[in-house]
Amino acid sequence: MATEQLCIVEKLKISNAIITTCSEKNRFFYAIYFTISTMNIQRPTQQVYSNYTTQDFAVWKILFDRQMAILKPSASSEYLKALDIVNFANDVIPDFNVVNQLLQSLTGWKLVVVPNLCPEREFFEHLSQKKFTTTCWLRSMQQLDYIEEPDMFHDVFAHVPLLSNRDYVNFLKGLSDIALKFIDHPKIIKLLSRLYWFTIEYGLIQEGTMLKIYGAGIISSNGETLHCLSPQATYKPFDVATILSTSYRTDILQEKYFVIHSFEQLYHSLPDIREQLEVRAQLCIQ
Repeated sequence: MATEQLCIVEKLKISNAIITTCSEKNRFFYAIYFTISTMNIQRPTQQVYSNYTTQDFAVWKILFDRQMAILKPSASSEYLKALDIVNFANDVIPDFNVVNQLLQSLTGWKLVVVPNLCPEREFFEHLSQKKFTTTCWLRSMQQLDYIEEPDMFHDVFAHVPLLSNRDYVNFLKGLSDIALKFIDHPKIIKLLSRLYWFTIEYGLIQEGTMLKIYGAGIISSNGETLHCLSPQATYKPFDVATILSTSYRTDILQEKYFVIHSFEQLYHSLPDIREQLEVRAQLCIQ
């Protein structure tokens, strides 16, 4: 590690103990630590199941048990049902070959391993082809509470179960098809990312008189799960125009959440999304 990088770590006084117990206010400092500490890590590009260690299985179990303790009363019924459909358990890290066979038979989707976040074009191209990109590595014990980049607990535990739901994946594919149409228009992609953020990552769904969680960014986060249904959170009904005009931050607990009534509602919003983005694209050109 370069001298200047060591100085940054020393000045911030970041240690594993501090990171494990850090509050949401300290995310920025942890992000700096994480960037430095993982600069030279080579992430795997394919899942080799035999490479998982005893610690990997322990991390999966701890995260799985911790999340399920708060998700059972708060996650959407569709997510909990999907979790059973894909046969996820606390003592078994999902084998992508097995998961792919199941998803292919249910919705035609499959998992594709990537080492880290994909470039936008590659990401949406995969989704358009019914391929969900996922990492296959797990965070360390020191990163249980927060990790800057997505590991497979976020990608797999949080995202993959709902890939068995037809309305959900039809919306996901439709959104990616629209994204590819505007992929060379950064301003429009930025707007579309808000729709992805406030639905796929941080969406809530109304079930009877209760608000429930389906967004993967919430499902994989202990802090976000507790926060999103607390008095500190604010809620708005799902509305395409409103979401397109709503910015978001990635470094804090979310301040507002958009609520849908069903995944079918998401799917049927695609024509409205396409139309509104086309209008905004024309305004950008003029």
